[in-house]
Amino acid sequence: MPLVTHLGFPRIGARRELKKALESHWRGESDANQLLDTARQLRERHWALSVSAGADVVPCNDFSLYDHVLDTAVLFGAVPQRHRELFDADPLAGYFAMARGQRGEGAPRPALEMTKWFDTNYHYLVPELHAGQGFALHGEAPLDAWREAKALGYNARPVLLGPVSFLRLSKATDGSCPMDLLEALLPAYVDLLQRMAAAGVPWLQLDEPCLVTDLDDIDRAAYQRAYAVLGKTQRPNLLLATYFGGVSDVELLASLTVDGVHLDLCRAPKQLDAVLGAWPRDRVLSLGVVDGRNVWRSQPAQVLPRLRQAIERHGPKLWLAPSCSLLHVPIDAREETRLAPKLRSWLAFARQKIEELRHYAAALDGRPEALAALDAQQTLLDSRAQHPGVVDAKVRSRLAALSQQAGQRRSSYHARHHAQQRALNLPELPTTTIGSFPQTPELRRLRADHRAGRLSQADYERALEKDIEHVIRAQESIGLDVLVHGEPERNDMVEYFGEQLAGYAFTRLGWVQSYGSRCVKPPLIFGDVSRPAAMTVRWSRYAQSLTKRPVKGMLTGPVTMLQWSFVRDDLPRDQVCAQIALALRDEVHDLERAGIGVIQVDEPALREGLPLRRSEWDAYLDWAVQAFRVAVGGVADSTQIHSHMCYSEFNDIIGAVAAMDADVVSIEASRSHMELLEAFVDQHYPNAIGPGLYDIHSPHVPDTASVLALLDKALAVLDKRQLWVNPDCGLKTRQWSEVEPALRHMVAAARARRQASAHTDAA
Repeated sequence: MPLVTHLGFPRIGARRELKKALESHWRGESDANQLLDTARQLRERHWALSVSAGADVVPCNDFSLYDHVLDTAVLFGAVPQRHRELFDADPLAGYFAMARGQRGEGAPRPALEMTKWFDTNYHYLVPELHAGQGFALHGEAPLDAWREAKALGYNARPVLLGPVSFLRLSKATDGSCPMDLLEALLPAYVDLLQRMAAAGVPWLQLDEPCLVTDLDDIDRAAYQRAYAVLGKTQRPNLLLATYFGGVSDVELLASLTVDGVHLDLCRAPKQLDAVLGAWPRDRVLSLGVVDGRNVWRSQPAQVLPRLRQAIERHGPKLWLAPSCSLLHVPIDAREETRLAPKLRSWLAFARQKIEELRHYAAALDGRPEALAALDAQQTLLDSRAQHPGVVDAKVRSRLAALSQQAGQRRSSYHARHHAQQRALNLPELPTTTIGSFPQTPELRRLRADHRAGRLSQADYERALEKDIEHVIRAQESIGLDVLVHGEPERNDMVEYFGEQLAGYAFTRLGWVQSYGSRCVKPPLIFGDVSRPAAMTVRWSRYAQSLTKRPVKGMLTGPVTMLQWSFVRDDLPRDQVCAQIALALRDEVHDLERAGIGVIQVDEPALREGLPLRRSEWDAYLDWAVQAFRVAVGGVADSTQIHSHMCYSEFNDIIGAVAAMDADVVSIEASRSHMELLEAFVDQHYPNAIGPGLYDIHSPHVPDTASVLALLDKALAVLDKRQLWVNPDCGLKTRQWSEVEPALRHMVAAARARRQASAHTDAA
């Protein structure tokens, strides 16, 4: 019977226990020992759950207090100089300073840059390296995790990011190439492998997801060198784990000195034939046959033939696993008792995915009960096509009638800009925020009371109106030019809209980690999507009635609604995205009719949806850009369309950003010190840009001078008439005591440069 395992488990806990422990520690309400005890309890609970669900081997060292890439940097001593003194004195405090930044006396310690983990909604912290960087083991975290699991009686396999992917995911602060550091890094890996071998560790999982991306000659040489060095040292057996796509060079893979390889057969099922033809039969082949990134049960009619083919051609050295780490899915679908029973029966969270693997292993062993269970599962999944709401004839008819014309603005950006200036009368360097204001404990209690029926609809709406008025008055006092209503009614930028759209469903405990303690509860898109009624107009209209300054209507864009949901697997993603775009188009036009002259349609997930292979980019960007243009198309020239995007490699998508043709695009830029603007400058981006001038992911409050320094960097490369002034992202995770001074400093910086510009123009 094939061995059943997985590549990693969700860290945060079924009820976000880690989030609560982290935030308690950061507030000073609990000490390090209490935090570490919660972490230990979660690890033990998750190992026990994995084994009870059917895993023969459990991964360890997949747990992290914040981020596994940061953990790898710390393990090998790659701590930036600005954090070194604190880290040496207090490793935990230094670790969190690298993750979140630190304020206080003396020079601030900015956090590491954060960006998306491949094409997922998980964010990792980018290690900072430099030419001549030295590496050495700092502790034995992977080995300690294995000892911990072994002491509890578990057959465990440590997990570690492999050396080549670690360097490719890092950033050189001096313009050098991180891959040049491979020879310096490998001895630290060798040291760890030798310690593991001496301790009796049987297997080590080295994650090399970059093997599924486009590789150049430098990458190939790095893989060959790295695994030649690691392969010949005293070591455990090595499982090389690839995921998020198909291996780009099967011959290279087969040449590496490792004892097993993991393949993602959900994203790239066709790679199996090529690998079976090249992979030696005496080495382990781990097949990812249930989707570690989505929540639907697998299709036995597709999976079983694939597995039988592998058994026939490869023999008994076969492992079964999810496609990737289960970090990207919730823990247990059995908890979702509020979902419709039929819908819940289609779901497989982390626990259910391991159980599915156990069924597949038993079926391959000829167990009748397992074969019967898989037959029943296939019958259940086949019934989805007849379920009410899964297929909506009106939605599909409207989608079929959609024309290219629906995605066009009426005039060029130049003509729109003049119409918007006449309507809005904004100053030079206009100031605004991205959308949300602090989600205080009072607001969270308010929503909880309303959901639980303890607060009437009328009282709930009056309370929200009071909060909106407070936010409007605060922004007026601060001096912002374009205001927002603060989004007090919204729990999450995707969930809020999904709750009001047909075709969506929602979990109670379907939490997944976005970064650190930040968790999201992605909606389930199970059917065709439409908008039964207006979603935001009531609150935007009320906010605009309180002030003469323009108030932005705030929407989440179609690509982000798609990317940050668990999307149905029975319809192409571009068609689902087009359905969402049509629903949002109705909302955009209703906002315009309600007198909202500035509408922001956020697409922070545009870059993360980019396929990992360049050959597939154009097709994705074509439908993604078209979906955005459909959502905002047809509005008047005087209606200003904004969009916001999170940390991205904009060089990859700058053409698509320009094709979106938003009047203003705001981006997160402070952690990169405006480096992200280079793409906009190089491509002569024509429309307006709002680069983030302070990092909202850190509790550090920037002073006016530091905001000015970033603003001047932007002014050095952008036309002042093109530039907006705003924070990096929404402010919901921050406190008012941080937000107000930070925004005042931001406004002061903008006014200082306006005055300087006026003096220059007068001269």
